[in-house]
Amino acid sequence: MVGLGRMGSNMTRRLMRGGHEVVAFDVNAEAVAALRAEGAVGASSLGDLVAQLEAPRAVWLMVPAGKITGATIDELTPLLSDCDTLVDGGNSRWTDSIERAARVAERGITMLDCGVSGGIWGLDKGFCLMVGGDADACRRLEDIFTTLAPENGYARVGSTGAGHFTKMVHNGIEYALMQSYGEGFELLHSSDLDLDTHQIAEVWRHGSVVRSWLLDLAASALEGDPDLAEIAPYVEDSGEGRWTLEHAIENAVPVPTIATALFARFASRQDASFSGKLIAALRKEFGGHSTHKPSGE
Repeated sequence: MVGLGRMGSNMTRRLMRGGHEVVAFDVNAEAVAALRAEGAVGASSLGDLVAQLEAPRAVWLMVPAGKITGATIDELTPLLSDCDTLVDGGNSRWTDSIERAARVAERGITMLDCGVSGGIWGLDKGFCLMVGGDADACRRLEDIFTTLAPENGYARVGSTGAGHFTKMVHNGIEYALMQSYGEGFELLHSSDLDLDTHQIAEVWRHGSVVRSWLLDLAASALEGDPDLAEIAPYVEDSGEGRWTLEHAIENAVPVPTIATALFARFASRQDASFSGKLIAALRKEFGGHSTHKPSGE
């Protein structure tokens, strides 16, 4: 496992709980030491990590998308051998994954792109895995995937690029769902009927047609802070929503709800709203993402 942030560290722990031996590396030596104390085999460099693995190797990347992922793959490629497999579990753009897979294939290395969902809850509940790439390589690593995922939470969704494309669309849907909850709770919060938003979230969780895990998380966020006073209505976006919209425009596919949700995130950085507070709170609840404090604090 290369990259021991919120996701990579918990994936390492879940693999170890499932009986796998994991060699772990991160540029942060303290992160490596923490997992070594829990039973992982620590590595001091990418070269050290590769040297401690028996061929055919499987190296899973959980590093930030973009230049860091590309540079890590470029550094690993000459260290690996024919029949080794790289898994990019970050949120890479699917077109980048296709290009990178073709490049490492010239050296006999297989690369799988794996969309991962589950956030900070994945350690105990499992990670939903959407894998794209060579079918034989997927079968070879299936015990890893099924250990990380809950029951029925893993699938090879298609050829190279399909895993990250599927995760991109997944995140576009997530944007729209959170925006809908945010707007609904904005209406509740603005009412002069003295409504208890936490109580309403709780009752909706039981039997209503809008119940979902995101609603469970909304109830959790509202329980301790019903006015979300400790959270600024400033909602970040990590890229996948923009890519979803770009692909939709390029292919003339109408996605007005996802587009509106993305633009609402941009607007949240200019205007104060309870809707923005709830969406920011949901991102913190499911993914451990940071929130902004209200101005003046």
